[in-house]
Amino acid sequence: MAESAAPLSPSPTCSARGCSCRILVFPNYREEIIMKVLVVYAHPEPTSLTRQLVDVTAETLSAAGHTVIHSDLYGMKWKAVYDADDFPVRDNPERLSFIMESGHAYASGHQTPDVIVEQQKLLAADAVILQFPLWWYGVPAILKGWIERVYAFGFAYGYQNGSNEFRFGEGILKGKRALVNVQAGGPPADYGPRGINGPIEQLLFPLTHGALFYPGMDVLPTHAVYGAGHVSTAEEVEAIKAAWRVRLAGLFTDTPIPFRLQNGGDFPDRHTMADHVAPGQTGLAAHLADLVGA
Repeated sequence: MAESAAPLSPSPTCSARGCSCRILVFPNYREEIIMKVLVVYAHPEPTSLTRQLVDVTAETLSAAGHTVIHSDLYGMKWKAVYDADDFPVRDNPERLSFIMESGHAYASGHQTPDVIVEQQKLLAADAVILQFPLWWYGVPAILKGWIERVYAFGFAYGYQNGSNEFRFGEGILKGKRALVNVQAGGPPADYGPRGINGPIEQLLFPLTHGALFYPGMDVLPTHAVYGAGHVSTAEEVEAIKAAWRVRLAGLFTDTPIPFRLQNGGDFPDRHTMADHVAPGQTGLAAHLADLVGA
């Protein structure tokens, strides 16, 4: 039996911005890049379609050699409510200011242990995948609570200097990739350009542009499963899983949504789009550079 080739030492690091992965180099073999992927998911039922797709995520990425980090919010019994209990050592015991207390807890090392663990997971990851059902046109409350509690002042906003200088394309999570997988109950027509529910990318704009792009991540187009509440056969489930495997294969190669950078010249005062940018465009569409020929 031939001996396995040992990796050359030391292993070089990947040159991608913000990437913490290692490259294993074997003689006579191609380079293999090992990534860390954080999967955050929110569904209480282990047999649900969402949880089945989470299993596909773990299996597919692990088979590719990547390290998968889990945040099972229901399984963790994640505290979804953001309140005074998040600040065990108060800066001002008389009045609760979330920005002030969040910044104080983060800077002084007095955040709750569960929040610290999730922040460490985010920092360690090269990519973040969110998987959840669409409930009342948004994320489940437990996932919203994860964002609210983990995204501390000084960490996800007010980064570096307490101002809005480093956001929307720049921030503590710059260089990491993000992919949203959402299960929607309605058929594709409901989420079409003139569908009664509105396009899924617009419904999830506060998540993709806000919670993910704001602290610097490169956000991939959303992977939506429509008609999730009406899937009834094993063949349908397998087709859904197969489509998700294809998306996972492009996690580190697919082109991100071209959101406009705050500090790329389109927002000279960090607030309002310059007059020459996307003339005649307003609303969410103006934030997408490729849709307006910019």
